[in-house]
Amino acid sequence: MSITIPDELLTKAKLTEADALKELILTLFAQHRLTTGQACRALAMDRISFQHLLAERKIPMHYDVKEFEQDMQTLRELGLL
Repeated sequence: MSITIPDELLTKAKLTEADALKELILTLFAQHRLTTGQACRALAMDRISFQHLLAERKIPMHYDVKEFEQDMQTLRELGLL
């Protein structure tokens, strides 16, 4: 799907096409509408770079109790806990 944003609107908002895409993806991520992986792919970024971008914007990572428990189990299996 393509979305057309008039150049005039981008100019008034002082955004490039890439900046507009970044803002859309960050907004959708912050609203829990995109996963980290989906956001990274849409922005062609690796996870670490995306995490830095989130930190700059003060947008929290999606990390719930289930993910925490999975991480704890992985650490136990690796003998790190």
